[in-house]
Amino acid sequence: MSPTPRWLNAQERRAWLAYQDFSTHLSDYLNRQLRRDSGLTRYDYVLLVHLSEAPERALAMSELARLLKITRSRLTHAVTRLQDAGYVRRREDPENPRSQLAVLTDDGARLMEQAAPRHVEAVRRTVFDVLTPEQVRQFAEIGESINAALQRVDDTGADPDALPWRRR
Repeated sequence: MSPTPRWLNAQERRAWLAYQDFSTHLSDYLNRQLRRDSGLTRYDYVLLVHLSEAPERALAMSELARLLKITRSRLTHAVTRLQDAGYVRRREDPENPRSQLAVLTDDGARLMEQAAPRHVEAVRRTVFDVLTPEQVRQFAEIGESINAALQRVDDTGADPDALPWRRR
C-alpha cells in the first residue's frame, strides 16, 4: 500500500498554480519578444548569452548542454541553425580532441548587442518593475532554493542519463 499523498494546502496550491500560470505566460511572452525583435528563440538567446560571457566566447558543447538543460541532440540542432545564420561556429577543443567547442562569432556578438537591451527591458517590465526590492531578494532566494533541491535530486538519482543534458 502506498503512503497517503501529502496534498498541497490552500496557500501552497495558490503558489503552485500562480507559478504554473506565470512561468508559461512569461516564457511565451519573452519568446515572442525575442522572435519579433531579433529573430531568436529564447533558447537561442540564452545559448548566445552563455557564449558571450564565456572566456574567448567559447564553450564545450557538453557544458553548453548542461547550462541550457537540454539534450546534446537538441543543442546540436540549435548550434547548427545558429552556425548557418553566421552567429556561431564550431571548432575542435584543444584540450579534448573528442570534444567540440561552440564559439560566438563577431556577427553573433553584434546580434547580442542589438538583442540584449530590448530583451532586458522586456524582462524588467514584466518581472522586476512589478516587484519590490524585498520581493526581488525573495524571488532570488526561492529560485536558488528550488534549484539546489533539484540538483540534490539529480545528484542522487538512480539514472544519471535521465538528465536531458547527459543524453545523446
